[in-house]
Amino acid sequence: MVGIVIVSHSEKIAEGVVELCSQMAQGEVKVIAAGGTEDGRIGTDAVRIMEAIKKANSGDGVLILVDMGSAIMSTQLALDLLDEDLKNNVVIVDAPIVEGSIGAVVQASIGSCLQEVKKVAEESKNLKKI
Repeated sequence: MVGIVIVSHSEKIAEGVVELCSQMAQGEVKVIAAGGTEDGRIGTDAVRIMEAIKKANSGDGVLILVDMGSAIMSTQLALDLLDEDLKNNVVIVDAPIVEGSIGAVVQASIGSCLQEVKKVAEESKNLKKI
């Protein structure tokens, strides 16, 4: 099953998104938070992200959702720290972190492939709330 990593500058935001997604997936999908820095500050940490990718990986790929700016750079650095086989099975998606994560988790929970999970997460950009 596709795993999901939530990268945010805030550890609390990443953990909150994981909590919400875990309710939606009912424990079926590995959703791992990679928020904040090791010492509890606001920011991102490539090593923390790399470890989250490894935890989320079950062999079917890992989708990463990021909040903004340097989270993308830190995630790209984390990818560079991975072995090639895993790195080739990880994608960063351009999607809103909350809506995209929920869509991705639901799609992953029905056994969809990485590209289909990515597509659903990306489509969340077009959801109208009102």
